[in-house]
Amino acid sequence: MATGGQIDTDILSDEIFDVLCSMCRNEGRNTEGEKYCVDCHDYFCVSCVKVHSKVPVLAGHKLLDKSQVKSGTSKAMPRAPTERCDRHSHKHIDMYCQNHDNVGCSTCMAVDHRLCKDTFYIPEFIQNNTYQVESRDIQTHLKEIAKTLEKQANTFKQDKQRLLKRKAELLADIRKFRQEINGQLDKLERSSIDEIESKVKCLEDKIADGLKQLQANKSRIRLANDKLASTNTNHSEVFVYVKMGEDAANIANKYMKYAKTKCKVGDIEFQPDRTIVTQLEQKKTLGTLSEKTADNLFQIKGNLSYNVKVMSDKKDCYINSACFMEDGTIILADHDKLKRLHSYNYSVTGYCDLPGESWQVCLINNTQVAVTISSEKKVHFISLERKMKTTNMITTDFRCYGLAYSNNNLYISDQDKSVYMYTLSGRKLNQFSNDSSGHNLFFGVRSLAVSKDATRIYVADFYIGLIVLDNNGQVIRSFNDKQIEGAGCCYLTETGSVLVSGFDSNSVLQFTCDGELIGPVIKADRRKHNISSVWCNQQMTKMCLSGYSDDNIQVYDI
Repeated sequence: MATGGQIDTDILSDEIFDVLCSMCRNEGRNTEGEKYCVDCHDYFCVSCVKVHSKVPVLAGHKLLDKSQVKSGTSKAMPRAPTERCDRHSHKHIDMYCQNHDNVGCSTCMAVDHRLCKDTFYIPEFIQNNTYQVESRDIQTHLKEIAKTLEKQANTFKQDKQRLLKRKAELLADIRKFRQEINGQLDKLERSSIDEIESKVKCLEDKIADGLKQLQANKSRIRLANDKLASTNTNHSEVFVYVKMGEDAANIANKYMKYAKTKCKVGDIEFQPDRTIVTQLEQKKTLGTLSEKTADNLFQIKGNLSYNVKVMSDKKDCYINSACFMEDGTIILADHDKLKRLHSYNYSVTGYCDLPGESWQVCLINNTQVAVTISSEKKVHFISLERKMKTTNMITTDFRCYGLAYSNNNLYISDQDKSVYMYTLSGRKLNQFSNDSSGHNLFFGVRSLAVSKDATRIYVADFYIGLIVLDNNGQVIRSFNDKQIEGAGCCYLTETGSVLVSGFDSNSVLQFTCDGELIGPVIKADRRKHNISSVWCNQQMTKMCLSGYSDDNIQVYDI
């Protein structure tokens, strides 16, 4: 029996030994434990509990009265993982969602898996299940992925070397061709060189972006592999690292599929114009520059539906536009709200109210988007850090609808007949309304997209279809066909092709960067709900659709 907080060591039973204060026992004292720490899996006496609570790193541990703990808990319960959550750094990854086969901290589970039925505290899950944590297979898999990533890195480097070599060859061809003509060659040579420099810079940026993504995957794989290699005694922690390794491998595999098909850098060619000698004054460059690459029609599959309605929505959702962030987060323009969706389960993780109906939203940078508020004749800039909120706005003299951002400028359309170019500070730079003959270019602009180098402006006109302009407002190509009736949304993908949705035809067509039809991604079907918007993630693995008065978005695998 305990006397004055001490226990007679001569009559200790196994059951009593189990509830001794662990700190006192380590110092040779047998003091009965009064509290049990769920995180440490040890008992503590009254005095040692005070010491335990004063340690900052232990302050968040859960303490129970010994009467609340089942006999044998401290022996049977596996140790809790010590890995910290990336999103909630003050929390440990100690929870497991069996429905999604995903691990996280308690806050992650409360936010992302609140509707899941099978979520468990990891030590309890391991204790109550026959699950065996095996790290060897995933380590082998991670090493294979690392080798594949390294191979792709070498491919990018070879592409860059080939590109730079080809650049030198093209410049040599230009200078050789220049010797065959006279007079105004100096001016034309500079124009052609600048064009090649610009094109090569774009391709170099493409390769650099690929290398950046590749390095991020390599780092993620290396970190997961190192963590798996660093532990072999804590089964709970190994379990966490295995799941993290699987996630890293899946992300890397998806990127590799994308890189192999979407990141190929095409060759570029310079074709000299032999009539240039007699037409020098009419020419702007020495020839035409093109990249040899294939525009493949997107093949979609695996349609899944996700509800995006929130409690404060007074109407059915009507998503006019959306955009993907670099990390996979989705921003939706829905009535008088901007909504933020989780990158994996597409649940609504936040939203902000707007003073009027939002129309088109576009990405400015990784922490900011802009959105048109048609009734206010304004464009709002929304911060995405922590709580979403308006940080700035510019005012126009027309009802704003279409919106795009490129080369530090905004492109805004009114409801009908004009597209304007503005600085981010709100100064009007240009306006496109009429063609060279004075006729109206547009009749019902609904959506805009602009190429990264700002040389192409894509306009979805409800009555005409797709219109492609150059940066001077000259029409390059237009497409008007029954396949795309009621063009409501145009979206420029990371691969450079353009998706246009037909509100009346309920279809999605894919075009090249110059507006040539590649084909229908979704064929016209007037029996179904009208498509209001279409968008793709930056990795080009997902295509999403929204419909008129529809609380769900549709997500397809590409």
